[in-house]
Amino acid sequence: MPDTLSDTLTLACDLLARPSVTPDDAGCQALIAERLAALGFTIEPMDAHGVTNMWATRGEGPTLVLAGHTDVVPTGPEAQWQQPPFSPSIDDQGYLRARGAADMKGSLAAMVTAVERFIDQQPDHPGRLAFLLTSDEEGPAIHGTRAVVETLRARGEAPEYCIVGEPSSTERVGDVVKNGRRGSLGAVLTVKGIQGHVAYPHLARNPIHQAAPALDALARAHWDEGNAFFPATSFQISNINAGTGATNVVPGTLEVVFNFRFSTEVTAELLKRRTEAILDEHGLEYDIEWTLFGEPFLTPESALLTSVTDGITDATGTPPQLSTSGGTSDGRFIATLGTHVIELGPCNATIHQVDERIRARDLDVLSDCYLAIFKRLLGS
Repeated sequence: MPDTLSDTLTLACDLLARPSVTPDDAGCQALIAERLAALGFTIEPMDAHGVTNMWATRGEGPTLVLAGHTDVVPTGPEAQWQQPPFSPSIDDQGYLRARGAADMKGSLAAMVTAVERFIDQQPDHPGRLAFLLTSDEEGPAIHGTRAVVETLRARGEAPEYCIVGEPSSTERVGDVVKNGRRGSLGAVLTVKGIQGHVAYPHLARNPIHQAAPALDALARAHWDEGNAFFPATSFQISNINAGTGATNVVPGTLEVVFNFRFSTEVTAELLKRRTEAILDEHGLEYDIEWTLFGEPFLTPESALLTSVTDGITDATGTPPQLSTSGGTSDGRFIATLGTHVIELGPCNATIHQVDERIRARDLDVLSDCYLAIFKRLLGS
């Protein structure tokens, strides 16, 4: 570890040293709240069902929310890490190593120090700055950002803009910004048959045999063409399970778990109807349980998108590429308020992996990007 660290790296290491495996916050938000309170933020805890949430605001007028999560995924086998996962270190190649370095305590540190610099330069800045933090992004995501958003909705608070600190970059900080995300629709399909002896198939009804043509039809189906912002909708089976454990028994049921990642060209209801129509066409007896994890959202050309593009260009010298690829984020909940949402964070090459790491200097660059965006969006 170098003898001296920047303010951003110092805060990042303080956060990374806290074993905040979801939904445990491990004091991360209290640390951030102390820094924000010193800047004049009003701190409002919104804890729910063992989840730590925080809503903090400063100023009045059009609101820019800085959103993120203090929880991290489990470490995996600690023996496979080059150093303990909650003992942050910077190696000889300049990489900051710790669970959460990329996803996403590094972003939170960069956001806080960028806000500190912005307020130091413009203490009476126009508009309102806000932080929305949760310890339930990597878990069920029920009592975290989703719950805070519903509280804001009930109070009539609809922030205009939001930056989520998810790791969006690929090769260098700021090369990719997420200006939308695909929707996610999951299902658990239970196909019903009749259990029996494999030697007497005429007395049984094999749900695996019955379901196979229908599943093939679903896998081959063309759902849409996508559009200029989203790829075509995809259907993927993630698990199939049947059987009693005996080799001579026709199972009575088959369970299939699948997921759609869908564009704005279709709706969840349309996907449900088309799926069930295919199952019905194949004469299946079935139950299906649907779960909508998030609707697709897209941030159009706007003051936020212009400020983000120009701010990143100011800080790095290169404009970002806009993308809607990847999985879901808590941005899907915030977007339901009518808020324009983008995601900007460090490189995502090692998120959720053993030896999660990012280039240490990237966090200072990221803080510079955030500061440049604040100046363009809220600067006087």
